[in-house]
Amino acid sequence: MTIDLIVRDATLPDGRRGQDIAVAGGRIVGIEPAIPARAADEIDAAGHLVSPPFVDCHFHMDATLSLGLPRLNASGTLLEGIALWGELKPLLTHEAVVERALRYCDLAVSQGLLAVRSHVDVCDDRLLAVDALLDVKRRVAPYLDLQLVAFPQDGYLRSPTAAQNLERALDRGVEVVGGIPHFERTMEDGAESLRRLCRIAAERGLRVDVHCDETDDPLSRHVETLAAETLRHGLAGRVAGSHLTSMHSMDNYYVSKLMTLMAEAELGVVANPLINIVLQGRHDTYPKRRGLTRVPELRAQGLTVAFGQDCCMDPWYSLGHAEMLDVAHMGLHVAQTTSREAMREAFEAVTTRAAAVMGLEDYGLHVGAHADLVLLQARDPIEAIRLRPPRLAVVRRGRVVARTPARVAALSLDGRPGRVDPAAYAPAAAG
Repeated sequence: MTIDLIVRDATLPDGRRGQDIAVAGGRIVGIEPAIPARAADEIDAAGHLVSPPFVDCHFHMDATLSLGLPRLNASGTLLEGIALWGELKPLLTHEAVVERALRYCDLAVSQGLLAVRSHVDVCDDRLLAVDALLDVKRRVAPYLDLQLVAFPQDGYLRSPTAAQNLERALDRGVEVVGGIPHFERTMEDGAESLRRLCRIAAERGLRVDVHCDETDDPLSRHVETLAAETLRHGLAGRVAGSHLTSMHSMDNYYVSKLMTLMAEAELGVVANPLINIVLQGRHDTYPKRRGLTRVPELRAQGLTVAFGQDCCMDPWYSLGHAEMLDVAHMGLHVAQTTSREAMREAFEAVTTRAAAVMGLEDYGLHVGAHADLVLLQARDPIEAIRLRPPRLAVVRRGRVVARTPARVAALSLDGRPGRVDPAAYAPAAAG
């Protein structure tokens, strides 16, 4: 066998050190210490962390990098963001959506973010954003997996043509069914939308990812219907509830019952820490609610909990730069999950668990997996979250697609070294 690439002396997220990773034909063919073979290309990891690529399982690429068009979100609320997006939609052009999305994808790859699930609004009868992102999906396929969700932003039942547009989008190649039940006119309409959407997914053999209960209202309980319909249609393990922020405000007894149902349905959970902490609690005085869903409790129930970025410089969020470690960093703070184990789980929330929510095949660090790797200037996942370090190399299907120089800090204090590796500032036994 011809070995195309070997990454030498890597530390893996599970703590194994001194590992070599051999790649042939775009796949991992060996992971063990000191592989004796030689390769056409070799990378010396020098003990740094090698991870599978970052995964963003909740994003809105049709809106990305549109900040300020046609105006800014003055209140900072979710509802003004939706209204602002409604003002922007008629002004969109295919070329502009593609250009912004491609710029974002370039940034994502440089950060080691190689898989994105993007919701795309289908409440525009032109389906302009759908066609634009399908175009982008084809263009970026060699270096990034882009999965699209047919998302009825203005409500599946509330928007007059959303139902037919969602089907049209699926016919064109969008592969996940989306919804937004809490934005329907009534609670019953929200429940009915989920019944219809899960039926469509079952008939078409597709996955489901619903913006669900993205509100501070503890009586917004559509996730219960989502879990029940998941079981009714045999979709267990193929459905995700995104946001679920109302769970932050729900009665504890009800949540204990709800989480059991969610676990039975093998529901994926996607929290979006950057956006949830910004948009939720806007109607509170003090104390203000965080709004992030019950991350540690859902994990303890055995549910797959992932983190998404959601937005980047758009009507809802004016910051962001495709940095999933920022998402993990915010997530562990807001959820107050700061044990060593929980911080490692935050890293998994933007890698392996996000990949599981998307249903990515052959993902990870094991023999037979796609050779998609990220070399970070850090010694373990916790240090990576703390430092948000450079991606020294990003590998896609065995080919290096991005490199970043190691970061050093210049010091001017007398008697101190002039160049310092930030990763040196960690306890020796921080593994």
